[in-house]
Parts: sequence; structure tokens; C-alpha cells
Amino acid sequence: MKQSRYYLIDASILPEVYGKVMQAKNYILSGEAASVSQAVKMAGISRSAYYKYKDKISEYKNGDEKSVTISAKLTDNAGVLSSVMNEVYLAGANVLSINQRSPVNDIADVSITVSLGEATPNDMLKKIKEVGGVKSAEII
Repeated sequence: MKQSRYYLIDASILPEVYGKVMQAKNYILSGEAASVSQAVKMAGISRSAYYKYKDKISEYKNGDEKSVTISAKLTDNAGVLSSVMNEVYLAGANVLSINQRSPVNDIADVSITVSLGEATPNDMLKKIKEVGGVKSAEII
């Protein structure tokens, strides 16, 4: 069996059809299109072009988005984690993952990894520390 080879190529040098196939795939993934037929119409390509390339092209995110992990100790009370998530949202960050251990002595260790986007990490951390029920929080 022939082994696949991969290249990382700037999209600007590729034929337009590849970008349109990615658009169609994204329409389907985001739910903007309910079917392949709808997605290819929105992207302006044929179904045959979509099916020819859909498994051969993927988008690469180069990591320009800066991310941080927040380690916090939260009291085991309803709404504390939700309030922390609200502060992350208000700061303009996007949650990538949450890991919470079972509470011991009514304190839960929580690790939250966020993509910062427009958020300022220190300002976001300050707001998180002000949430009732947050015993400690730090960026690790």
C-alpha cells in the first residue's frame, strides 16, 4: 500500500477549488448547511469536486492563537465554576478544555485551558479571583 505524503502549503498558491472545498466542509461542520448539496451551492462548487477532494484537504491552524492554562481551587458550591466560565467569556477568551477533580474537603481543583483571543490574561485572572467561591487561581 502506498504511504501518503503530506506538505504544508500556503493556500494562496492553490487552485481556488481547494479553498471552496474547505468552505463547504466548514459550512457542514458549523451547521450553516444542512446537507452536502446545500454546502456546495453555498461554496460555489460541484458535488463531484467536493467528493473528489474532501478527504484530501484539511485546514491547518498554525498556533497564532495564544493559550494559557488557569489552575484554580474552587469551593464545592453550585454555580462557582459557571461564574468562572462567565468571567472567561466576558474577557473574550474561548475555553479549550476543563478538567475538574472530585472535591476533597469541599474544595475542587480545576484546570481550564483557554485560547486568549483578545483577552488579557492578567485582567482575566484578576476577575476570576474576585468570583465568590474561588479560593485561589493562577496561570500555569
